[in-house]
Amino acid sequence: MKFTCEKNSIQKEIAIAQEIISTRNVLSILSNVLLVAENNTITIKATDLKVGFETQIPADIAEEGSTTVFCDKFLGILRSLPDGDIEFEQSNNRLLIRPLFKKINFQLKSIAGDKFPELQEIADDQFFEIPQKDVIEMVSQTLFAVSDDETRYFMNGVYLENREGGLSMVATDGRRLSYISREFENQIPDFEPVIIPPKVLQLLRKLASGEGNLRVAVGEKNLFMQFDSQRISSSLIEGQFPNYKRVIPEQQQYEISINKPQFEEALKRVALLVEQKSRRIYLNLSEKNITLTSEESEIGVAKEEVECDYEGPEMTLALNYLYLTEPLRVISTEEILVRFTEPNKAITLLTKPEQDFFHIVMPMQLD
Repeated sequence: MKFTCEKNSIQKEIAIAQEIISTRNVLSILSNVLLVAENNTITIKATDLKVGFETQIPADIAEEGSTTVFCDKFLGILRSLPDGDIEFEQSNNRLLIRPLFKKINFQLKSIAGDKFPELQEIADDQFFEIPQKDVIEMVSQTLFAVSDDETRYFMNGVYLENREGGLSMVATDGRRLSYISREFENQIPDFEPVIIPPKVLQLLRKLASGEGNLRVAVGEKNLFMQFDSQRISSSLIEGQFPNYKRVIPEQQQYEISINKPQFEEALKRVALLVEQKSRRIYLNLSEKNITLTSEESEIGVAKEEVECDYEGPEMTLALNYLYLTEPLRVISTEEILVRFTEPNKAITLLTKPEQDFFHIVMPMQLD
């Protein structure tokens, strides 16, 4: 195998491959990246056996072939080289790496390409297309609410459900829930609801340009995505996702309308003195204003009043402040709505005017 390609184009893809590879895996081949040279194209593949990545870049190929090299060191070498064209040549279980314009020569040990595990595949007719920008927004509205409690593994991912004319995504950690449902012009084939691991969604959000369509296929145990020049596959999380519909309040008695930037800035300031173990913050409601207060501690206490539109009884809500700041980061409207019925029942955060997503937070106990 022998080929020449531009340094930055291959370095970018190898950096993505390194994010996927599990360097702690005892199978050394999984710490390697596969390079396949054919038809004036270099195909790059990486996997940790759960997530697979494949992409292609143009190259000038003198001799077709394939090999695998230790990804971490390969990336380090590429980063150390100056910009320009680099020649790669496979010889005697080594990959020779030589810039065309400098007297630099690296030799990296390699393992034959035929020992690399096969990536999961699915028939091309199983794919459907949806706009990248919509999927990225759906992921952004839900991903932060995924549980990190490994004993409740069925909540360690985002629940994807096929709804009539569209898709919904849901994430919950048992104390909060984020939901978005979006309709699409393209027809979406029927599939059983699935739980998608966060790693592949983080990768999608990072890599996708937001332009054009994303091709998606849902298999029995795997999810497949294609966009731009890249392909990603992922194992799905097996298990029964909680019945999230039971958590969504049918109606709530009271509503607060508040300026989102002002509320967000006040939260940031008051959170400076929030006790970091409990993360509890108090919202004291009265007509026309809301007072945010941290718990009094040895360090001190913070309090800030923000104007709002609220008609109802004076009331105090106790909440984990992160459960407010995280959804606020992904809400772009100037005004938000906070709906509730009483201090010990679910609180809903929505946009004003309302859009196709919302966030539910369970309150904490009042001391």
